[in-house]
Amino acid sequence: MTKMHDTFVELGRGTPGWFTWSARLLPVGLLAQFLSAGTALFQDGELWGIHAAVGGILAIPALAIVGGSLSLSRLRGFGWWSGLVFILYVGQVLLAAGSQPLPLSFHPFNGALLLVASLVLLAKVERRRAQPVMMDANGARLSRGDGD
Repeated sequence: MTKMHDTFVELGRGTPGWFTWSARLLPVGLLAQFLSAGTALFQDGELWGIHAAVGGILAIPALAIVGGSLSLSRLRGFGWWSGLVFILYVGQVLLAAGSQPLPLSFHPFNGALLLVASLVLLAKVERRRAQPVMMDANGARLSRGDGD
């Protein structure tokens, strides 16, 4: 018997669209954060408001990802990475909240870690979606390893 990867559980039930889109939106939003911060720092200081607003909006996909991996059994394999992404996101908000120089100096570094973790999570979600789904004789969807 072959061991199934924990992110490939219940492939026949699919990956919820909201989970997939949250995993896709988070790295795109984080890249927008780097762009808006650089633009605000070197060109137009009024763009810090956009940076803060986008940072707040990114709570939605971060919460969706961690909530999905905690509440849906077929997504539990993403728990470690989604938990890490959520912890790094909360840390990012806390580093920026005080506006003190020392915590703010760690804000870009933590943002880079958050971007890398979100990209790893996205790769895992897309790898799950790319797995073949098998059908039984009645046309019902089976995930790999079911019905053996």
